[in-house]
Amino acid sequence: MDEWESNLGVSENVETGTGFQSSIRYPQSCRVKICGITRVEDALAVAMSGADAIGLVFYEKSPRHVSIEKALQLVASLPPFVTVVGLFVNAHAAVVREVLAAVSLDVLQFHGDESPEFCEQFGKPYLKAIRVKPGVNLIQCAAQFSKAQGLLLDAHVEGIPGGTGAVFDWTLIPEDLPLPLILSGGLDVENVASGVRQVRPYAVDVSSGVEAGKGIHVLKGIKDAAKIARFMQEVRNV
Repeated sequence: MDEWESNLGVSENVETGTGFQSSIRYPQSCRVKICGITRVEDALAVAMSGADAIGLVFYEKSPRHVSIEKALQLVASLPPFVTVVGLFVNAHAAVVREVLAAVSLDVLQFHGDESPEFCEQFGKPYLKAIRVKPGVNLIQCAAQFSKAQGLLLDAHVEGIPGGTGAVFDWTLIPEDLPLPLILSGGLDVENVASGVRQVRPYAVDVSSGVEAGKGIHVLKGIKDAAKIARFMQEVRNV
């Protein structure tokens, strides 16, 4: 088995004509990534909640952007066995390499228009984000990014690469998607259980749904420990 197969739970090596896996065994317990961490206290709240991963945003236009210096502080605060994911949006390769040279990232997440060749050049496991709308062929995307650890499916909002709090139509997700699926886009404590039941994703990814404040008054980048705990409870209860 390839490394990502053993890590993500592929049941067996079943090749399709496009070269990716057609049979994937998803875990009984859905994994959780909490993205857009900007404060040490929030990183610790995520770790103590039992979440599997944190996301650090290296996209300067995002209100959740962190500098290399802040990322180092956040990573250093984490206890063992918490995966650190670095998010990039149409970054120059030199920028990604600069971050990798300084910050210990476990997985890269590309949330823009990056090609498979771009994503693969860094020699790190990666996730490819796809902004879902009618007409987007997710099976074709999986074939194109067949070396990704998984596809992260987010809502398509024109001009905004992610973190919008918008939910997309989950019925657009094909049942036979051949890569591990990370469900994102507008998840919160009210809808995540429904998302897990309906989609049966390998993992869920949340950012604005566990932030302080509500609606237009949400404090982007500032997490709410109580919302994190409730979000985790909703996922675990499915």
